[in-house]
Amino acid sequence: MDAPQAPATEDRKGAAGPVSRRAVIGWAGAGVALGAAGVGSVAAAARREGGGSAAVDSGSAVPFYGEHQAGIATPVQDRLHFAAFDVTTGDRAALVAMLKEWTRAAAAMTGGREVGGGAVDGLPEAPPDDTGEALGLPASRLTLTIGFGPTLFERDGEDRFGIRAKRPAALIDLPRFPGDKLDPARSGGDLCVQACADDPQVAVHAIRNLARIGMGTVSVRWSQLGFGKTSSTTPDAQTPRNLMGFKDGTDNIAGTDAKALADHVWAAPGDGPEWMTGGSYLVARRIRMHIETWDRAALKEQEDVFGRTKGEGAPYGRQHERDTPDLKAMPVDAHVRLAHPDSNGGLHILRRGFSFTDGTDGLGRLDAGLFFLAYQRDTRKGFIPLQQRLAAHDALNEYIQHVGSAHFACPQGVRKSGEWWGQGLFG
Repeated sequence: MDAPQAPATEDRKGAAGPVSRRAVIGWAGAGVALGAAGVGSVAAAARREGGGSAAVDSGSAVPFYGEHQAGIATPVQDRLHFAAFDVTTGDRAALVAMLKEWTRAAAAMTGGREVGGGAVDGLPEAPPDDTGEALGLPASRLTLTIGFGPTLFERDGEDRFGIRAKRPAALIDLPRFPGDKLDPARSGGDLCVQACADDPQVAVHAIRNLARIGMGTVSVRWSQLGFGKTSSTTPDAQTPRNLMGFKDGTDNIAGTDAKALADHVWAAPGDGPEWMTGGSYLVARRIRMHIETWDRAALKEQEDVFGRTKGEGAPYGRQHERDTPDLKAMPVDAHVRLAHPDSNGGLHILRRGFSFTDGTDGLGRLDAGLFFLAYQRDTRKGFIPLQQRLAAHDALNEYIQHVGSAHFACPQGVRKSGEWWGQGLFG
């Protein structure tokens, strides 16, 4: 991506001082089913580039090759572009060829390089190999994580690509939970790619290039932009807040906790097919927040819903955010009490959610909320029992609704150059 042809920023001065044009336009220009990231993302970009708290080494590259896919235990970046794809061909060889090309492109983009022959150095008579909007930008800690959905293995009883026997038992069709109001147009998918970066344009560029490469083989089923991470895999850092104003992810699994990752996140030998060893299962849920109703709730009611103070984030009966919670000091339907591992037999999932705002719903209400992403060793023992408990009893349900849902098997990492995404599944 680094190239001398384009400057990294174009500054326009305003009352608040110089803010880069890229920070203002943020998510524009993706050309692939994009929604508006909203004023929250613009403000976050402005703070990052205008002198506020910046991510550590936000321009650096995250290694693409390794035992596990990056973007799972990796320290959570500032921005997200998530896309689910439908495979539009029945040709297995064409799908495999695309996955190989996607892998080469992913390795280049996460390393801060252009795709293929680049954006400007190819034949003038041919479309460029790279779309070009990331020229001059650093890698920005870009990670790309791929997952395979249940319908890739079987749809309407058909073994579409001869891989039905390799479908992991843990890759089930998620049950419908009480209160779900799922939009089929925002659910499911044969494949998914999660792009996380500290620059929104870098994340959008990555998905845009993969969608272009896949044209004729896959099409975008739905996509979601996210900003303002709501969970952290670096517990020593400041805990982020969600759009309800509460700190989220205090008790998340740390990306450096090898034992917890092995116990709760990475699929182990014998858990399922060999191609999933070292991989993880991803649940993606688009959770709409009833912002206007929440904003009219009294502070005490808001705190009772979570079981934490809004300012410090301390659990009820404690003084500091990271104090061991006294679950019995919370209302019986408090979110923290119901979701805490001590209430669920030690159950842990790794969360890396993001806030979203996608304009309004036509009735003057913000279409905003949480794009929930959770990784686990086995969804049947992780997200499903936890969500069944929350859906039945959580006081937070009055203010939220799950409107999109998907489940994917994210395979082991690509260990070296020449290997490719899904090689163990299709090879």
